[in-house]
Amino acid sequence: MKIRIIVTGGTFDKEYNELNGELFFRKTHLPEMLQLGRCKLNLEVAELMMIDSLQMTDKDRRVILAACVKSKEDRIVITHGTDTMVETAKLLGRSLADKTVVITGAMVPYKFGSSDGLFNLGSALAFAQTLPYGVYIAMNGKLFHSENVRKNRSKGEFEPVSSGALPAPETPAKTHKTQKSRG
Repeated sequence: MKIRIIVTGGTFDKEYNELNGELFFRKTHLPEMLQLGRCKLNLEVAELMMIDSLQMTDKDRRVILAACVKSKEDRIVITHGTDTMVETAKLLGRSLADKTVVITGAMVPYKFGSSDGLFNLGSALAFAQTLPYGVYIAMNGKLFHSENVRKNRSKGEFEPVSSGALPAPETPAKTHKTQKSRG
């Protein structure tokens, strides 16, 4: 099994300029993070874009969707900025039926050392291997379906719109070929 990781930027990959105090993008930190986490999975990492999700447009979201559709792998992790992660998840959730997509990010840049990014990446990779087809958000150990999640900006965390972190889907979820139906 191979998992595709699609990099889109966000806080996950930002760096800090000590001279002017600004955050900026240089290159993705994914290879370093995977090595640090001693990841042994079969992965294909694709750097699609490096932007802050506040600057992400509907056109950018369609580029992400096209990359998911084009992917030979049916298990995908997307690193994404947290500010508009929900909007991207909803678009992908309405458009993808035959893949498991887990979107994750970080509230603190990886390079700060106290980032939640490494934990979120590991969680997303684990979820991508085990979940049925659908689009999900994995943040801070919690999993949310794309249609039942919001970012609570006052708390600085993601939460379900309705009670329960992961409600039953409205239509039967397609499962990976390796999973058997539970009766």
